[in-house]
Amino acid sequence: MSLKRRLLIYDIVFYVLPLYFLIGALPCTAIDVYTPQEVFVENGTTEILHCSFKSNQVISSAASVSWSFQPDGSNTPATTIFYFSGGRPYPGDFAQFKERVLWAGDLNKKDASIKLVKAQFNDNGTYTCDVKNPPDVGVIPSSMQLRVVMKEALPQNNTGVIVGAVIGAIVLLVLIVSIIILVIKRKDSTHAYEGCTSIESVSSQATRTGKKAESSTEGSRCSSPSAPVQGPVIYAQLDHSGTKNPNSFHKMEPVVYADIRKP
Repeated sequence: MSLKRRLLIYDIVFYVLPLYFLIGALPCTAIDVYTPQEVFVENGTTEILHCSFKSNQVISSAASVSWSFQPDGSNTPATTIFYFSGGRPYPGDFAQFKERVLWAGDLNKKDASIKLVKAQFNDNGTYTCDVKNPPDVGVIPSSMQLRVVMKEALPQNNTGVIVGAVIGAIVLLVLIVSIIILVIKRKDSTHAYEGCTSIESVSSQATRTGKKAESSTEGSRCSSPSAPVQGPVIYAQLDHSGTKNPNSFHKMEPVVYADIRKP
């Protein structure tokens, strides 16, 4: 191998390769921009068109944001409708969006969103967000499709449906538990009032001879009779002899003095 060739290999190994790996290890200076792929807006309402970005550099006063619009089915180049730089917004000259596009972002929070006021059907199209933050280079803008529709055509919010289903299930469960508790209480009250329900039942049990203990037991199970409960009867004896001698003994007749009944 010639000396010149050996020197060439030496230069590649000790100079070119280390420089190559050093450059490859350095972070790539670029900005990543993010927007939703598709946004549905109700006609006549105000909507924020979200745009965020990620930069490896500190956000400086030289950072800028631009938004462009291309109508659906149009082959013409996109038109800039909004520009933000140096902390100040610069609305575009496009008559369709005059005084309807406002700044809604914060570059310090890496937010480059705008607000679209009173969306119209002719606002349907592609909206592109482009962010620059020197010395970051190699920016790839991000685009979204805007769909302005009537309220009835808005896509259903799955979160709302799930929350509604959970609330409905909880209400149904509470209702079932309440019904079960009510049924149990009614059964308990029915058992508490089982037994004698009239004065006649009590009287018939009391007249049975030789079954005082049994009658007493059955009577204890009777509760809440349907007829009024008779109160205590007070008896008195009348003396027909007409004498006032306490030592004399005369036949007396028992009579009912009073019959006290509960109301």
